[in-house]
Amino acid sequence: MPSIDPAIVGLKSEPTRFDYTWKDVVLYALAVGATPEELAFVYEKAPGGLKVLPSFCVIPALYAWPKLGADIHWPLMIHGEQATRLFRPLPPEGRIIQFGEVIGVHDKGKGALIRVRITGRTPAGEPLFEAEWALFYIGAGGFGGDPGPKSEPVNPPKGKAPDFGVTYAIPAGQAALYRLCGDLNPLHIDPAAAAPGGFERPILHGLCTYGYATRAIVNQWLGGDVEKLKQFNARFSNPVYPGDSLTVEGWVDGPRCLVQARTQRAVVLKNAVAVTA
Repeated sequence: MPSIDPAIVGLKSEPTRFDYTWKDVVLYALAVGATPEELAFVYEKAPGGLKVLPSFCVIPALYAWPKLGADIHWPLMIHGEQATRLFRPLPPEGRIIQFGEVIGVHDKGKGALIRVRITGRTPAGEPLFEAEWALFYIGAGGFGGDPGPKSEPVNPPKGKAPDFGVTYAIPAGQAALYRLCGDLNPLHIDPAAAAPGGFERPILHGLCTYGYATRAIVNQWLGGDVEKLKQFNARFSNPVYPGDSLTVEGWVDGPRCLVQARTQRAVVLKNAVAVTA
């Protein structure tokens, strides 16, 4: 049976340096569906300069994770929630100094919920971002630990049409492309790795769905201004498969926007809130 040691709470990684160029930024934008019509995200010489999608911060953060244990079976690790907080816009190339920490391990019965926070700074020590993962480790629960707090549901207002909505066709090869950004979990490419998690075939990365939603927020709500988005929290409620249609909708409430994403089968992103201030 999979297991996790609750004593890893507080475990920290060593400071990690991540260097990137405009090619990494463009690869990420393409991996979350950006097209040549969105020139500012895919062309290094775009008028006004190359823009970095705020959710790009999850890519360098992958390299700053604390070691969760040698026996982790990653295909059984399902992404439950993601939160990012941006303190300043990410430049189109540069160096990031990162720190990772396990901030929680909760007993959910059928599995363990593991929370990890990555903090990114400039080489001069100025804060860039915080990225927080919540991962559900199938079969690793039942160890008698704290179940953790219950979050209140955040639902779109009943009877009110969304202020924006956009539908994306997810190409059949999108997960194969997204994994080139650094997330090599075989769950997203290998049918034999997807089956133990209960999936009929490899699923799209949760963070790819998150990136599509971020792109929709920036383009549909913020007029393409990446600097306005300061925070985006979301829960992954159902899988997205390559080949699906993904609809992202938003309900604006002042500096907040309630966001929901769905496929033809189910709501896949909920309890999602984007904040500009």
